[in-house]
Amino acid sequence: MSTSTTASVSTHILDTSVGRPAGGVAVRLSARPGREADWQALGGSATDADGRCKDLPALPEGTTHVRLDFEVEPYFLKKQADAQQDAPANRDSGATGVFFPEVAITFAVNPGEHYHVPLLLNPFGYSVYRGS
Repeated sequence: MSTSTTASVSTHILDTSVGRPAGGVAVRLSARPGREADWQALGGSATDADGRCKDLPALPEGTTHVRLDFEVEPYFLKKQADAQQDAPANRDSGATGVFFPEVAITFAVNPGEHYHVPLLLNPFGYSVYRGS
């Protein structure tokens, strides 16, 4: 929750390759009080079945920049393993690993404002925007 002296952040992930939320993705939140300051790790959470992180830590007073780190590799590896169980013929297709093992999003914030930053994700690309 934002106050007049702090900003607040929320996020969710939509896997656009299947048109569904990406659940179980670890998300870490960091902040800093200026462009030249060191990042302070604030903690994290994981997306729920609806792809939402509802319990990210509060931002400290004086925060000007925020970074969300999404650990997407375990999500995609599980998805690949599930697909291989469903379609054994795809096992030897040569597709290995994950192209984007993590996604880091950095943005500026102003006190008193809420920032909802959705991640639209697929195996070979991603997009972010300031939501509402």
